[in-house]
Amino acid sequence: MKFVISMHINPAMLDALTDDEKAAIGEGHGKFIQNLKDRGELILTQALVDPSQAAVVRIRNSQPVVTDGPFLEAKEYLGGFYLIDVEDKARALELAAQIPDAAIDGLGVEVRQVMFSDGQLEA
Repeated sequence: MKFVISMHINPAMLDALTDDEKAAIGEGHGKFIQNLKDRGELILTQALVDPSQAAVVRIRNSQPVVTDGPFLEAKEYLGGFYLIDVEDKARALELAAQIPDAAIDGLGVEVRQVMFSDGQLEA
C-alpha cells in the first residue's frame, strides 16, 4: 500500500528552534530516510521551498493568470513529503511517528493513502 506522509510547517515555530534543535531534525530525517531505504519502503522524498517562492496559476477569461506567493494565506504550509510503500496503514502510522517533526509543537505530520498511481486505482 502506498502512502504519502506530508510534513506541515509553521515558519514561526521553526524560527523559534535553536540551531541544535534544527540540526537534530535534519539528522533525524537522515536516519529516517536511511531506515526506509534499508527496508525497501521509500519510493520518494522531497522537501519544498518556502511558499514565498511559489506561484499560483489560475485560468481567468480563458487566459492564465500567475500570482506570486502561496495559494492560501495560512500559518502552516506543506514543507515536504515521503512517498512510501508499506504493508498497511498501521506501518505508515508507525513510520510517521518516527519523523522528528511529529514531536515539535507547531509542526505536523499527515498520513494519507494514495488513491491513484500512474492512472491506476490503488488496491
